[in-house]
Parts: sequence; structure tokens; C-alpha cells
Amino acid sequence: MSATAGQAQSERGLADRLGFKPGQVVQEFGYDDDVDERLRESIAELTGEELVDEDDDGIFDAALLWWRSDEEGDLTDALVDVLGAVEGGGAILVLTPKAGREGHVPPTDVSDAASTAGLSQTSAVSVGSDWAGFRLVAPKAGR
Repeated sequence: MSATAGQAQSERGLADRLGFKPGQVVQEFGYDDDVDERLRESIAELTGEELVDEDDDGIFDAALLWWRSDEEGDLTDALVDVLGAVEGGGAILVLTPKAGREGHVPPTDVSDAASTAGLSQTSAVSVGSDWAGFRLVAPKAGR
């Protein structure tokens, strides 16, 4: 296997580890020129769908939220808005710059905002050299 093929498999593995599945449609929020393009491409490759812009007002299977400390507004409010775009049971992946990087958001801030928005954190993962990811889900409705 070539190094490129191995890297592609590794990238796809990251999208899979983050909980994305083939056929899902993922809406992206907070896109800017500092995002991890390899992650974006790996999600599109795994799902078979291009990421949908935040201006689309449909309902989607999952969401990707790039969040930096200097964003306008409040992370809790942003999570509530994103949650409104995700179908029941869908996950929200919050990506923040790692510690020491410009725009870093402490993990406790993400956890607190998620809790206030009614979300639970299921995992945290390193995403490339610059981003940390937090997978959030809405609690399942009572049965």
C-alpha cells in the first residue's frame, strides 16, 4: 500500500472514529480559512456527501462546528442553533483550536456550554495538529 493510500485510510478512519457514517449529510458551521481541510475531505469521502453550508436551513444527520475563542456570540447559543439543524439522534462535532493555538477554547468551556444546551459529550479526540474535537449528542427521549 502506498503512503498516500495509507494516509487516506487513516483520514477515513478518523472520520469513522468521530462517528460519521456512510450516507449521512453533515452541515458545517464556522468554516474559515484555518479549518482542517483533510478532516473535511475525509468526512465527505466517508459519508459520500459534500458538507452542507451553514446557510442551508434543512435538517441534517450530523453537524460540524468550528469554534474559536474570538467567535461572536456564545458557544451555548451556537450549540442550540446547531442542534435545531440536526435530526434526532444526530451528533454535533465541536472543533476548537488546541491549547497553545490562537483561538483556543478550554475543554471545560465546551463541556459547560454543551451541558447548558442540553447535550452530552460522548468523546474527545485530537483532530490533526491544530484542532481538538468534542462529540456531543442530545440525550435520547424517554421510552
